[in-house]
Amino acid sequence: MSPSPFSRLCAAVTGALAIIAFMVAPAQAAEDAVIVPAPAVDVQAASGIQTAVLAGGCFWGVQGVFQHTAGVVNAVSGYAGGSKTTADYNMVSTGTTGHAESVEIKYDPNKISFGKILQIFFSVVHDPTQLNRQGPDSGTQYRSAIFTTNDEQKKVADAYIAQLNAAKVYKKPIVTKVGPLEGFYAAEAYHQDYLTLHPNQPYIAYNDIPKVENLKKIFAGNYIEKPTLVSSVKVIN
Repeated sequence: MSPSPFSRLCAAVTGALAIIAFMVAPAQAAEDAVIVPAPAVDVQAASGIQTAVLAGGCFWGVQGVFQHTAGVVNAVSGYAGGSKTTADYNMVSTGTTGHAESVEIKYDPNKISFGKILQIFFSVVHDPTQLNRQGPDSGTQYRSAIFTTNDEQKKVADAYIAQLNAAKVYKKPIVTKVGPLEGFYAAEAYHQDYLTLHPNQPYIAYNDIPKVENLKKIFAGNYIEKPTLVSSVKVIN
């Protein structure tokens, strides 16, 4: 399903401006990757498929990166931070619902840890020092957030942010908010697998494809060439 001509795009810029930006600097990502150390504290190994919910700007790029990450069995674009009744793209885009564009990541802890997911999140997915914006997109719906599903995840996330701030990995402090997940609501069908389905769309080509390329370069051992798409997952655990 394709979005209607009148649907709002994730980008806060128009398609024309995105095309111009892409033509001017096609090889430069909107957000550069930062090599960060692995977390000193991580979640202990657990059995069964686990869930992580992260927000880091437009969900197209976040989903795209984790769909190319080994150990991830499904990554769904959606909304977290607000109520079920306002989990609608047009409503979320107003920035008044409390929702953040988020991605629910189902992963096998025997293949990738929560800490490694956070390392990728802080390194190649987004810039965690930008408050209520990411690249060309601005508004609380594009905020950086970790929605934890248990106390152990919160402990790891808080410790990792403190570790990265202490190491002065970034020029500015991390603004990522850590809080309990109260609900995740999958986004509309046309938002799913968007990066894979629209690789040549200017917004994707300029802002998001470089994130996947950085994943392949910086986290080669965690990269898979063929993405794990929502459309290919028959059962979401």
